Amino acid sequence: MDPSTGVDNEANRTDKSVNSNQLNMKQAHVLSTLAALAVGLNLQAQNLGNATEVASNQSGFYHPLALAPAENESAGSGGGGEDESDEELAKQAQNPVAKLISVPFQNNFNFGIGPNNAVQYVLNFQPVIPITLSEDWNLITRTILPTINMPSPAPGIRSAFGLGDLNPTAFFSPAKPSKLIWGVGPTFTFPTATDPMLGNGKWCAGPAIVGLYMDGPWVIGALANNQWSFAGWGSKNVNAMLIQPFINYNFKHAWYLTTAPIMTADWTASHDNMWTLPLGGGFGKIVRLGKLPINIQLSAYWNVVTPKDFGADWQLRFQFQFLFPK
Repeated sequence: MDPSTGVDNEANRTDKSVNSNQLNMKQAHVLSTLAALAVGLNLQAQNLGNATEVASNQSGFYHPLALAPAENESAGSGGGGEDESDEELAKQAQNPVAKLISVPFQNNFNFGIGPNNAVQYVLNFQPVIPITLSEDWNLITRTILPTINMPSPAPGIRSAFGLGDLNPTAFFSPAKPSKLIWGVGPTFTFPTATDPMLGNGKWCAGPAIVGLYMDGPWVIGALANNQWSFAGWGSKNVNAMLIQPFINYNFKHAWYLTTAPIMTADWTASHDNMWTLPLGGGFGKIVRLGKLPINIQLSAYWNVVTPKDFGADWQLRFQFQFLFPK
C-alpha cells in the first residue's frame, strides 16, 4: 500500500535552522538533527516551487520497499481543535502524492530468508517533498535510500551491511483537491549500493503511477511502477515491477487501520522465483512531540507467494514519519 512507490523511497544545500522555542529541552536533544534536516528540505521545496521502488530483487537478497503511502490536502478541513487536525494529518499521511512534506523512517524486518532462516533488516529513509509548479500542478518527489543488514542466508554466502540503491520517483499531480487523486511520472534506480550483494549495479528507469479515492474515513488506492536497466556494471539485467495497493480506515483521535502489501515481480527470474505476494495489515496513529506531529505505524505481512531461493517468509514493518504541514 504502502508505495512509496515508490517511492521507494536529495541533496540539500539550503541553510538549516530549528526554532528551539517550539520544543522543550528534552525534545530538542532528541530531535535537533532530524528537525534541522527536515526544515532544510522544506526550504528547498519552497524555493523550487517559487521558481517554477526497483521493484523486486535489487539483488539476490534485497527486495526494495515502497514508501509508506503519504495524503493530499482535503477540502473543508476546518478548525476543530488538535484532534480534528491530527485526523486530517492521518489521511494526508496515507496519500503518496500529498502536498505535505514528510520524513519517514521505515524499519523492515524480513524473516526466514534462505536455508539459514536469516533475518534481514532494511531501514528506508524516504523523504517526500511537494513542489508547486503552477496553480494547477504539483510535483511530488519521493526518494528511498535503504540501509541494509543482510546476514548470511545460506552456507557459503557471506553477510553484508551498507547502503542499497537509491530510488527517486517524481509524480506530476493535479493541485486542486478532490475525492479522486492521481499522479504519474518517472522512477529511477541509481547504483549507489556499497556492497555488490545489496544492489544490482545497474542504472534503471521506468514509469510510475498512483491513484486513490478519498471518501469519509476511507483512503483507498494503489501505486505501481516497472523499471528496466539501461546501463551499469552488474551481470544481471533488470525488468521488475512493483504494485502496492493500500486501504486505510480512519477513526477518531487520529487512529487508523491499514493494509499496504508490496507486491513485486522479477520478470527475468524463473517462475518459482518471480513473485512476492504478501497479505496482512496493521494500525497507526498520529502523535505529537510538542507541536511536531509524527505518524507511527506497525504492520505485519505474510508472504503467500515468495521467491523459492531466497525469499522471506514474512515481514514486520515499523515506521515513524515526521510531518511538516504548511
